[in-house]
Amino acid sequence: MRESTGADPTVVAADYFQSYSVVGLLAVIGVLFVAVAFGAGRLLRPVVPTPEKLLTYECGVDPVGEGWAHTQVRYYVYAFLYVIFAVDSIFLFPWATVFAGDGYGVTTLVEMFIFLGFLAVGLLYAYKKGVLAWT
Repeated sequence: MRESTGADPTVVAADYFQSYSVVGLLAVIGVLFVAVAFGAGRLLRPVVPTPEKLLTYECGVDPVGEGWAHTQVRYYVYAFLYVIFAVDSIFLFPWATVFAGDGYGVTTLVEMFIFLGFLAVGLLYAYKKGVLAWT
């Protein structure tokens, strides 16, 4: 025999789907708002193409030569490594607060050393590939 909780399943389902209908309605209103804004911009903007407007803008200087420039990839690699280690160092702050709590000391310490080990392996890999050699 099944016990009744006293709540009608259709009422519970209606409340459940009502909360999703609010989210769906908000999403539709957001999409319509963006579509109306883009449509109004397209209708109201002046369209007068001239050769000067179709040129590439370079800080007020007329473009000369090719549009392609050669850059060193190593600068991007340094930036990429910096971003990786900067983002990973952000994870050290919550770790420090949890480590100070009762009952989390040893587990948190082991997890952080595993995390720092992964970072060290990545840094060692970059060093072995010669990425960190400034030439």
